[in-house]
Amino acid sequence: MPAASALIRIGYCLSLTGPVADNSRSAQLAHEIWREDINRRGGLRGRSVEFVRYDDHADASQVPGIYKRLMDEDKVDLVIGGYGTNAVLPAMPLIVERQRFFVGLMGLGVNNALAYPNYFAMIPTGPDPNAALTEGFFALAAQQQPRPATAALVSADAEFSRNPILGAKANAKKYGFKIIHEATYPLTTQDFTLVIDAVAGSNCDLLFLCSYLADSIGLVRTIHAHRFRPKMVGGGMIGPQNTAVKTTLGPLLNGFVNYEYWQPVPKMMFLGVQQLLGTYQARASDAGVDPLGHYMAPLAYAQMQVVAQAVEATGGFDDARLGAHTRSTTFDTVMGAVKFGMNGEWRNHGSCRSNSRE
Repeated sequence: MPAASALIRIGYCLSLTGPVADNSRSAQLAHEIWREDINRRGGLRGRSVEFVRYDDHADASQVPGIYKRLMDEDKVDLVIGGYGTNAVLPAMPLIVERQRFFVGLMGLGVNNALAYPNYFAMIPTGPDPNAALTEGFFALAAQQQPRPATAALVSADAEFSRNPILGAKANAKKYGFKIIHEATYPLTTQDFTLVIDAVAGSNCDLLFLCSYLADSIGLVRTIHAHRFRPKMVGGGMIGPQNTAVKTTLGPLLNGFVNYEYWQPVPKMMFLGVQQLLGTYQARASDAGVDPLGHYMAPLAYAQMQVVAQAVEATGGFDDARLGAHTRSTTFDTVMGAVKFGMNGEWRNHGSCRSNSRE
């Protein structure tokens, strides 16, 4: 084993407790599988890799302090972004100030306003992420006969929902739907009856939801029990992609239309993804995570593949060189070929799509 001083240390935070912990812990397992794989092959630049990882408890206010500690006290060689907008966006001011190379996991439109050149997004929503995540829902609605006319937008009062709601508004306008009701709810909400009562009062045709894991479960159950039946419902729900949520809700999810990033279909069997998922699934039970891992594992592993390939190509950890290389290169990953474009988003959108469980 190399001496501890020879280790390459990669630092980040994950929301290992709180409302997205199930997804974050799936990402953690995929990261650990990558670390073991890369170390088995001799590490990065001949040095073994270790993670310095902190739980941000889904508290965005903790994120800047964690990254300051990683850089100033832990003196990690590289930093990466945690999972989701709430863990990535709060880190960005410090990342920009320090001019660090930064690959985030599934943050939606995090760099739209900052346009920081050394940020890169591991999310297959393409150059217009807000629109891409939400367009499938409205495009499908526009094909229905008789054609729906009105929409309601309901979202959690949290940072992660801001950009999807902007995208939903843009797509509602694009496809000619009138928004007649818009509401947010606190993340502490447990009873969604009043929320859906208000939606029912609008008598909307389409109900677009932007929710977290526990919220999604509560909303699905409330809608199923409610007298109101919109023509289409779903769109931006985090949760139904998770196997545990699917198992919990079962047939209650029938008819909900939502997005996915990866599915086990022939066109998405990219090199290495089956091996990754086989390893992940064999360890998922002991790790207490989503037993399939389709939503988190491929993207989390691909995040680290991008970092590793950039380090090997540039010969080290110079942030400017890593950023320049990543802007100009196509990466081979378990999510297929990834090329970054404007604001560090994927040049072309990948597997983001809406699916209806029938």
